[in-house]
Amino acid sequence: MNTTRHIYHHEGPFSLENGQVLNDLQIVYHTYGQRNEAKDNVMWICHALTANSDVADWWPGMVGAGKAFNTDTHFIVCANIVGSCYGTTATGLFTENELPAFITIRDMVQAHILLRKHLGINSIELLVGGSMGGYQTVEWAIAEPTIIQKQFLLVTGAAESAWGIAIHTAQRLAIEADSTWLQTGGGAKGLKAARAFGMVTYRNYKQYMLSQSDSNDDEKTDNFKASSYINYQGEKLVSRFNAKSYWCLTKSMDSHNITRGRGGNMNEVLAQVLQPTLIIGINSDFLCPTQEQQVLASYLPDSQLHIIDSLYGHDGFLTETIKVGSILKDWMK
Repeated sequence: MNTTRHIYHHEGPFSLENGQVLNDLQIVYHTYGQRNEAKDNVMWICHALTANSDVADWWPGMVGAGKAFNTDTHFIVCANIVGSCYGTTATGLFTENELPAFITIRDMVQAHILLRKHLGINSIELLVGGSMGGYQTVEWAIAEPTIIQKQFLLVTGAAESAWGIAIHTAQRLAIEADSTWLQTGGGAKGLKAARAFGMVTYRNYKQYMLSQSDSNDDEKTDNFKASSYINYQGEKLVSRFNAKSYWCLTKSMDSHNITRGRGGNMNEVLAQVLQPTLIIGINSDFLCPTQEQQVLASYLPDSQLHIIDSLYGHDGFLTETIKVGSILKDWMK
């Protein structure tokens, strides 16, 4: 598979939705496969909270020859989002001992559009996003209706829910409780606690009972398997992410609402999104339940909804690659 990591440097200011201005914007992105002569075979994948631009790494089984994102037939792009700590940077984004810049989902989309123009891409055959990536996808489909031909939305919604905002607030409180979090490289303990809370919402009761239960040791009083798992996942994220980015990106998710500034209610705004849309929900998703996808399917004029049976909750869109890939291939035909 032809995979390449690139860096795009945007010359000039990058204005955010709230009026702040960033300078020296640098975006890391990966590409896979080759553009055809007509340059109309682009698939663009928007990543979620702690992922990065190397989609083949964090979505194994989906990218490659003959797979759902087929590198034999398509040119695939994934760009690291503004606010992430995986190589996308800007002056004023993170400043020592100060709060991060306030990045909205729409700001992320505007950065994607800068990169799209830099790459000379005038048509995206399929725009893809799961979870937070889906927030970017639906915003982009609204922002550039003539560029985005089709969209694929997984475990996502048209606006962040009160439930999601409450979860993110609890995670930020955990980060803020670590007095070092505003320092460069600080906040490890707070980030670990925030991730621990997140891991509870990404799965569900049944999955934890099946995979993390100490069912064969009724005499145990401490050092439980589930506790070890949560500690491990927290430490694992601390080793590859940072507290400021996590705080910043949860704020970005809270900002997601497609109706903001568009002069209509959610149903009316969705009704204007004419691109064919494939939607997937997970029946055990505790974080972004299927009612969120049902809203999308009810008001997007040309949409198809599939609810997948999975034990893995919100993370099911990443683990159920055979089911997801099969549905996408059939729909693309």
